[in-house]
Amino acid sequence: MSRKGDQRMPPDALTPWEPKAQHDAPTPVLFSWSGGKDSALALYALRQRADFRIAGLLTTVTEGYDRISMHGVRRTLLLKQADRLGLPLHEVGIPPKCSNAVYESRMEQALRGQLAAGIHTVAFGDIFLEDLRAYREQNIARLRMRAIFPIWKRDTVELVREFSHLGFRAIVVSVDPGKLDRSCAGRALTPEFVQELPAGVDPCGENGEFHTFVFAGPIFRRPIGIERGDVVDRDGYLFCDVRERTRPRKTPGR
Repeated sequence: MSRKGDQRMPPDALTPWEPKAQHDAPTPVLFSWSGGKDSALALYALRQRADFRIAGLLTTVTEGYDRISMHGVRRTLLLKQADRLGLPLHEVGIPPKCSNAVYESRMEQALRGQLAAGIHTVAFGDIFLEDLRAYREQNIARLRMRAIFPIWKRDTVELVREFSHLGFRAIVVSVDPGKLDRSCAGRALTPEFVQELPAGVDPCGENGEFHTFVFAGPIFRRPIGIERGDVVDRDGYLFCDVRERTRPRKTPGR
């Protein structure tokens, strides 16, 4: 495992690569943000580099539910993350059970707006799914933009350990009940949680076994106070509702 803060990237993580002269200004990057651990680690990795500058976040939000798509996290918490990151947020609204055609059309519209503003590079937190990377690169290339993958091919066991060592904190917000028990929804993402995962489940949930919401870590100005809500079944997944904590924690003895 690499040392804390050592964010070495595989040679092809940022391909296609264009060498930059030292005097060039950092390349502005639009970051595809899900609110989870992979996004947090990828954004952290980019912020360690002098040749990139995060210009903003791009997140899909499901209309009607007003929640981050796939993760089921309330939009209010997404706004908190953007505020604590100190980055502008660009939301793309998509309908429930969105088709690929509608998703691609709305993403293209959003990306064209970014292209007009001078953004030519989009970063993603994918780790090893080749078909997903190819899909993203194909769609991005149609707009004459490039996709970069800061944590591509990193070992997922190493990544989840590094997540904890760097001081990140997250909660499991959605679970595939075919892969994990209902009790996993709402648990903290800790080394103990990872050790208890069944055989065949990726430590980062890269195959969709689970998703997370990050509420503290070195990329945030300060933590986001949260509290767990109910666990519900929806569209074949288990979702733990997470709310912003509005009341301070009680001090023991008071």
